Amino acid sequence: MRDCYRITDTSEIITPALLIFSELLEQNLRAMLEIAGDPGRLRPHCKTHKIQEVAELGCRHGIHKGKCATFAEAEMLARAGVDDIFLAYPLVGPNLARAVEFRRRYPGVIFAVTADDPEQVHRLSETMAGAGQSIEVLVDIDTGQHRTGVPAGNRAAELYQLIARLPGLRPGGLHVYDGHNHQRDLAERRKAVLACWEPVDALRQQLAVAGLPVPRIVAGGTGSFPIFATMPFPELELSPGTVIFHDAGYGEMFPDLCFEPAALVLTRVISRPTPQRVTLDLGYKAIASDPPAGNRLTIPDLPDAKAVLQNEEHLVIETERAGPIRIGDEFLAIPRHVCPTTALHKQVYVIRNQSVVGTWNVVARDRQLTI
Repeated sequence: MRDCYRITDTSEIITPALLIFSELLEQNLRAMLEIAGDPGRLRPHCKTHKIQEVAELGCRHGIHKGKCATFAEAEMLARAGVDDIFLAYPLVGPNLARAVEFRRRYPGVIFAVTADDPEQVHRLSETMAGAGQSIEVLVDIDTGQHRTGVPAGNRAAELYQLIARLPGLRPGGLHVYDGHNHQRDLAERRKAVLACWEPVDALRQQLAVAGLPVPRIVAGGTGSFPIFATMPFPELELSPGTVIFHDAGYGEMFPDLCFEPAALVLTRVISRPTPQRVTLDLGYKAIASDPPAGNRLTIPDLPDAKAVLQNEEHLVIETERAGPIRIGDEFLAIPRHVCPTTALHKQVYVIRNQSVVGTWNVVARDRQLTI
């Protein structure tokens, strides 16, 4: 195991446990800032960490804008001191009233949401205007993922114009997430990102001609934000998420990125069922199971390990290095997908100078805090 992951005493850590190596966390934060060039260009997504102390660390480095997907995350960011929050998720059902309450609870916070449907926009307008409140709305642009959003073009322009007309709403810009751009080759990824950007730029110019302000274009994810960072458009705000912790999946997918895994899961051996098999207390209740079975983690100290079975509380691996392994031995695992892994843990252990220095609560893994 590399020295940056060594821990002098793990005897009080109940496994499986998510560990945050704070020096690597801060190293990743500095790398993100260096790529952006200015903290004012960053609007990082907090879905990866969901931890108030991490958001506070960003604020200390001048990052006062945040992106989130739930009201719990939005409230966590506000508590941390983030004063410009973008909830990049369509508001439906009781979330409409929650937007009113959030505006009342945090009047000093700039608050924005997304929309991609005229009926949704009308309902949001009725809710906000009826409560004597207003909210910024960004049109969600579908860049090719076909998850949410509308294509950059006339439909998007008409929706933006509708937002500008309706009471209780203010046009806040465009949301341009290109989460499908996973090209391993940087040149190919850059070409794909630019292809996504061209119609957005045309829409931006179309709206400007119509006299409609586009104060911000929130763009990019972990793999594409360095490419957006090279573009000379002052409206662009960069919204990486995974980079703060990084993981095995993005490390493999984006070899050009300069980030290190900062969130690892400590696990212990609980059984040795066969000479080649080792069973760990690392089931899919402790590490994300959305990657395919057998490809959910890497164990640096057992590079040949093959996951042959995983259940709720068990992970069975086979390795040629199993011989000297004993019950109770400890290993660190790097999640392939760290964002949902974080959400599986109520708290994380913070490691600094090879020692456990405290714990942080993953407060925003819930759907609701107080609002």
